[in-house]
Amino acid sequence: MREVDRVIRARLHSDVLLIRQVAEYIIAGGGKRLRPALVLLTAGALEYRGSHRHELAAVVEFIHTATLLHDDVVDESELRRGQETANALFGNAASVLVGDFLYSRAFQMMLVADDMRVMQVLADATNVIAEGEVLQLMNCRNVDIEIEAYLQVIRYKTAKLFEAAARLGALLGGADADMEERLARYGMHLGTAFQLIDDVLDYSGEEADTGKHLGDDLAEGKPTLPLIHVMQHGNAAQAECVRNALLSGGREQFSQVLAAIQSTDALTVTRKQAEYEVEQAILALDTLKASNYKKALLELAAFAIARNH
Repeated sequence: MREVDRVIRARLHSDVLLIRQVAEYIIAGGGKRLRPALVLLTAGALEYRGSHRHELAAVVEFIHTATLLHDDVVDESELRRGQETANALFGNAASVLVGDFLYSRAFQMMLVADDMRVMQVLADATNVIAEGEVLQLMNCRNVDIEIEAYLQVIRYKTAKLFEAAARLGALLGGADADMEERLARYGMHLGTAFQLIDDVLDYSGEEADTGKHLGDDLAEGKPTLPLIHVMQHGNAAQAECVRNALLSGGREQFSQVLAAIQSTDALTVTRKQAEYEVEQAILALDTLKASNYKKALLELAAFAIARNH
């Protein structure tokens, strides 16, 4: 990971000062680096030790960072990872344009592997993520959304890059078709679980841990799984409370919505869905031979649902 960070900083270079400032600010702002770690761990589990793993891990982090920059502009977010968002500090225009720079730099870096399958995986993932962003926008304030439609948004917007990261490791390691699909499936389920726990933490975490304002999803009109559960299984008053809060985007109704979430066990239901996704992720690794890399992949799945940030 230290080598990945070195590659990231080297590839961030631009003669344009503002690009360097914004990109450095967001990259240096922390983050778990889970997606690049997935590239390293899956490649390592297949005994690949070449330098392409560092470059492609950095590519994945650049794509992720670009989506964050654009996300925060769309959501008008002010806080991420416990600090001001880039758009709050540098403005929306700079954030969007530097996000574009990171996307295009990522595609320049892909050429290092000189592998059309690698290009295809990353190009497809980037396209699906964009579709997920638009799906989420379309579902904003949609009080009639079904659970499966919401899970599709997660799989497109969040899980797809986890899936791509794991698939890249498989490609680098020369995996056969079955193992490639298994590792990709592991990444997809892991990413889905990760987002579901984010949904839980938006109504149960501590701001100091999560690095964002609690209730942000509600204020942005995002019908996440805890809210969908209340609307589908709560009593009439509880369902109406959540609907009104989503439609008005009012954070002032947060306490009433939280009470409805707690009384309907919506967070427990969401955690159970996340646990199911992790079980599926672990099952996908069944035929992967034992190693410290496999052990780390299993621990990463456990971390996805045990974390508080």
